[in-house]
Amino acid sequence: MRKKTTEEYIEIICLLEKQEGRAQTGRIAEAINVKPPSVTEMLRKLEQKGLIVYESYAGATLTPVGEEMARDLLGRHRTFANLLELLGVEGETAETDACQFEHHVSPETLERLRLFLEFLSESPDGRGCLAAFKEFQRHER
Repeated sequence: MRKKTTEEYIEIICLLEKQEGRAQTGRIAEAINVKPPSVTEMLRKLEQKGLIVYESYAGATLTPVGEEMARDLLGRHRTFANLLELLGVEGETAETDACQFEHHVSPETLERLRLFLEFLSESPDGRGCLAAFKEFQRHER
């Protein structure tokens, strides 16, 4: 099993904190499929980096710095998920793939993708391009 990244932990802590008020070690372990001792070790590292507040047996909450990181990750994720959905990738697959892409892209590339998506959805030329692409897809299947 591959090692989970700081970003993956921040994402799941954010999600669990929104759902349950805080992210407990066992719930994090279940969500990302790692053993609780590994979660505890990572939570201590995240606390040292100033990204979370961690209390044994109570769980973790994001600090303002951690919340900012989570917002950035969510924005990256939405950019990729939106792009994939525009390309016709089905919902669950688009979400899964977006989770992979979001961790491996430069800020410059992400910004270009965001601008391209904005162009496609807001300009007449972009909307025309999307319509032509959808028509093209229908004939290619």
